Amino acid sequence: MTSLHTDAVRALTDWQPDGDGQQELRRDYLAHLAAHPDGLWRACLPGHITASALVVDPAEGRVLLTLHPKVGRWLQMGGHCEPGDGTLAAAALREAVEESGIAGLELLAVDGRTAPVKLDRHHVRCLGKDKPENVHLDVQYLAVAPAGARELISEESLDLRWFGWEQLPADTDHSVRDLVARARALV
Repeated sequence: MTSLHTDAVRALTDWQPDGDGQQELRRDYLAHLAAHPDGLWRACLPGHITASALVVDPAEGRVLLTLHPKVGRWLQMGGHCEPGDGTLAAAALREAVEESGIAGLELLAVDGRTAPVKLDRHHVRCLGKDKPENVHLDVQYLAVAPAGARELISEESLDLRWFGWEQLPADTDHSVRDLVARARALV
């Protein structure tokens, strides 16, 4: 059985990102994993790999975002890897299903392969207010919602809403806007 660490190295090595910024992030993520056998776990400081997925409904031209309670912004679904996750993609899908309440989500496959859409590095306090900031090295996927999907808010969210491709909330950051633009181009 392949470990999550081995899968993460494979997924990042096989992925062909566009642009110098994404190439640089991929190199940084791979260097992180080479230096940290525990690099996917929350306890790895000052940073660790996380997995997320933007839930999209291509037929309706919309994306599902969660109002994150700690960050106070609209984001894609995602979070920390867990011991039961066999792959990074599985971690992203698990997070998307848990946070959206939508059964039947499927990660978007391009050319028959499920691969990240983009990478994003951001600073957070995921261990509590009194703890120092650390870095999330987020690996982002796309999750396609089945027709007629109905969301169900979880305890991990203040709110959960569908937004049209061009109607994202004003306080949505550049990273989410870039992820949505990439999603729209792929579906």
